[in-house]
Amino acid sequence: MLDASVRALLETPLRRAAAVVDRAWLTPDRISMAGLVLGLASAVAAATQAWAPALGLWCASRACDGLDGALARRRRNRPGSTPAAVDSRASGGFLDITADFLVYGASVVGVAVGVTAPLDEGGYGASWLPFALVLFTYYVNGTAFLAFSSAAERTGRQLDDGRSFSFLGGLAEGTETIAVHSLWLLLPFWAEPVAWAWALVVGISAAQRMVGGYRTLSAPPRGS
Repeated sequence: MLDASVRALLETPLRRAAAVVDRAWLTPDRISMAGLVLGLASAVAAATQAWAPALGLWCASRACDGLDGALARRRRNRPGSTPAAVDSRASGGFLDITADFLVYGASVVGVAVGVTAPLDEGGYGASWLPFALVLFTYYVNGTAFLAFSSAAERTGRQLDDGRSFSFLGGLAEGTETIAVHSLWLLLPFWAEPVAWAWALVVGISAAQRMVGGYRTLSAPPRGS
């Protein structure tokens, strides 16, 4: 819901950061991999209840997730860019989205492990159920998103906002996901009720994407 506004707000800072780190040895794919490693490390830290390090690693991971795309766009758009730099959009987008899915899923599991430990073991005695529901709704959202993007490309109904895939908007998008995962790490004692609420929000978003994707694909292609 907030992605478009946040992307517009961060466009200039990310563009400047990309200019600073634009070195031949540092590729967008390497930044994506760094984000993946940092995200997985955050999940491990959360599972061991190291909440402050987990939050720092999570924020660093998501910063890499924004920077890789900014650097890729900078290299594609500058004068004299090679065909390889332009063609890397597909492979880089694939790496980026798969890394995101892995980091988001690992983060949910890491937080769940950390907060469901019994009270006498230093945990919070939370239930696994809301975190399982969050993973289920992530699965449905991911399926709708990827299926729509593939079908839209084949039928000329792409939603092009500069990213590698056609993103269907919804109540829960990347900005909200980052905020909720950060909240879990900031306030782990509230993780269970937040997870219940988040599962509901993501479920509504999944329904929105299913209906919106079907309607978009049912409409005549642009220019027909």
